[in-house]
Amino acid sequence: MTENRKCTLQVQSETGKLEAVLIHYPGAEVENMTPRHAQRALYSDILNLSIARREYDQLLAVLKKTSDVYEVADLLEKVLEHEHLKEDLIRKICITEQATEYIDWLMYLPASSLTKVLIEGLPLQINTLTDFLREEYYALQPLYNYYFTRDPSAVIGNNALICKMANSVRVRESLIMDAIFKSDLFFTGNVVNSYDLSQNNPLIKMEGGDILVVRDDILLIGNGMRTSTQGIDFLVREFCKTGSGKKHVIVQQLPESPESFIHLDMVFTMLDNDKAMVYKPLIMNDSPYQTVHMQIDNGKVTKISSVSGILSVLRKLGIDLMPIVCGGKSDDWDQEREQWHSGANFLALAPGKVISYARNIHTLEELDKHGFEVVKAANVISQWDIASASNCVITLEGSELPRGGGGPRCMTMPLRRTIE
Repeated sequence: MTENRKCTLQVQSETGKLEAVLIHYPGAEVENMTPRHAQRALYSDILNLSIARREYDQLLAVLKKTSDVYEVADLLEKVLEHEHLKEDLIRKICITEQATEYIDWLMYLPASSLTKVLIEGLPLQINTLTDFLREEYYALQPLYNYYFTRDPSAVIGNNALICKMANSVRVRESLIMDAIFKSDLFFTGNVVNSYDLSQNNPLIKMEGGDILVVRDDILLIGNGMRTSTQGIDFLVREFCKTGSGKKHVIVQQLPESPESFIHLDMVFTMLDNDKAMVYKPLIMNDSPYQTVHMQIDNGKVTKISSVSGILSVLRKLGIDLMPIVCGGKSDDWDQEREQWHSGANFLALAPGKVISYARNIHTLEELDKHGFEVVKAANVISQWDIASASNCVITLEGSELPRGGGGPRCMTMPLRRTIE
């Protein structure tokens, strides 16, 4: 993190050079979970924290070679050093999570201790029969999913969108992100809080994994289990307010199952200005899931129509993407297996320079065929020069992290990109 200088928010591309990024280093919250509570925590399994951290260290080291890296816990602690910001956040969290009896105790904690509690969880103080019979350990649940920083907020242009999460176990993530962005301590830009603005409409929900900023006038949004049509309508209204002229929102419907289709970026991500990683059965084949093109002119939606797919409509808008198939072209089983382990979930550090998991070998072979040099993260960290490289895919070890349900894009939230 760069000290004493605010970062100006600006994201108008999925592949522009990554200059600043927000991450959360996985901590004790990941292990504050039992198999009995894994499903509620949105996990299909429990993770080994030491292995997950070793894998995450590779991602972090690669990011630090190319970008300013901001860590959620560091920013949150600095916010909590300001009493009025501390009280405002604690009250919002405790009211939302029905734990108002803990407000005074939490206010007493120093910023460093409170940061740990708000992320790792607050054990229940059992002093009533009601609490005793709840069979619940936490008054404030651990934020098991917070290392997926992509979801609770998203930067679109110079706007920080605070997302209204689909599941209650992740709501505090959005409240913390709102406090960080609104504090005016770290970033320069506007804040749009969908959580605050949509309290009267429980149908509104959206998560950053479903939001791709393709160009300054084009948003690509997934409509599935985590982002509702009402959430997209809200986002379109906010998108309409900024600037003038024509804009486009492309909506891709997603299946409700399996859970690996949780967000659009699990089936479609940008690799370069002219290449995309796609899960072929959903993006390229005929399917019952619609692609919808919403056209906006000078702040008003002028047309909504069904189109023949993401690649087709983007081509008509001047973005001709070569699809590279997750899992390779030859075997449907390989495609399905590797998509399950985030094989379509790529983070671009710059055009044609991306990060992926090493385990998805058929996907990497397909990238190699299309001119991407496959480089281990360990080599990049020790000596390899990203800046002078041509198209490349940097591979992270990934046995534990993918089991949380996401890949490199899920674990990173770009704050600033420059378009080369």
